[in-house]
Amino acid sequence: MKRVAILGSTGSIGRQALDVVVAHSDRIEVVGLAAGRNWELLAEQADRFKPTVVSVSRLEDAERVKARLGAGIEVLHGEDGLRAVACARDADVVLVAITGVAALLPTIDAIMMSRNIALANKELLVAAGMMITEMAKGMGVQLLPVDSEHSAVWQCLHGRQTEIADIVLTASGGPFRAWPREAMQRTVAADALKHPTWSMGSKISIDSATLMNKGLEVIEARWLFDVDYDHIEVLVHPQSIVHGMARLTDGTVLACLSIPDMKIPIQYAFTYPKRWKMALPALDLAGLGHLGFERPDYDRFPGLKLAYDVGRTAGTAPCVFNAANEVAVNAFLRGGIGYFDIVATVQAVLDKHETVERPGLSEILAADRWARDLAEETIRRVNR
Repeated sequence: MKRVAILGSTGSIGRQALDVVVAHSDRIEVVGLAAGRNWELLAEQADRFKPTVVSVSRLEDAERVKARLGAGIEVLHGEDGLRAVACARDADVVLVAITGVAALLPTIDAIMMSRNIALANKELLVAAGMMITEMAKGMGVQLLPVDSEHSAVWQCLHGRQTEIADIVLTASGGPFRAWPREAMQRTVAADALKHPTWSMGSKISIDSATLMNKGLEVIEARWLFDVDYDHIEVLVHPQSIVHGMARLTDGTVLACLSIPDMKIPIQYAFTYPKRWKMALPALDLAGLGHLGFERPDYDRFPGLKLAYDVGRTAGTAPCVFNAANEVAVNAFLRGGIGYFDIVATVQAVLDKHETVERPGLSEILAADRWARDLAEETIRRVNR
């Protein structure tokens, strides 16, 4: 049996991961589940999958879950509960599917327990890429990419690390791929949430609309694959069929293609290095007609260029970039700022940041808090 613990079980990735478990219930066992405030769904999941430990954000919700489940499953809450699920007994793989740096300490705990990490949280490697990758290497832990693009590149690179010339991440272009800048200035959150190919949570949907998500993925790719930023390329690919590519030293380009379904990279992270069957439609290449690629427009999507700049600066700059973006996206979702104000807010925070070149855990957490506070202050000034 492959034993998994899932951080973020009630979110989009977590729910799809449990679909994978259901499809292979004879080979995958759930030993831990952690959620935020959706305690009712967590209780349903725990009742069905019978993990040894579960956790929710708030004490009062933990009491509700405990009353619903009765004896037999340990019910915890808060950061301590999240960390306990990450260290659930006998877990082989910990799926990190909660957003933001809230996943940092639980992931470190899991790594120190020698648990392989199925990584669906790009912010971890953005904020603490050097620390996490060095720690994983030291503990002999595998970082198994769950983002479709990184999973695709990972599959292309098996056994070819010394042959890499460049890697290519694809982007759908989001809902505003063909919109003129003038129209984008007037857009609201409801428009930005209408992703053309993927069904995702609100935060990542907005990031996809600004291409900040792709910028975060560029920084993540640098740490996952140990490739310099000059050799990480982004191409807009509206069909979302080619998820990633690797250009090798002899000019050969390897590409990974599949229908756009997150259960594919989730399952591969669970089953690596083996592949198991999936009950999904076959990819109909002839029916697609054609596969198109175009270069991103940095004028309409300035966040992507900013991500490259921040990645090259390194140190605490990517952490600040990520934290300020989270605050700005939340403000945009509330209607507090406009679409282009997201990147403008991030830039304003970065302009005031003094980068720490080789940060430890305390410096990373401090930079994250500082960036969030300053981003909130910057947004308040805009709205006065």
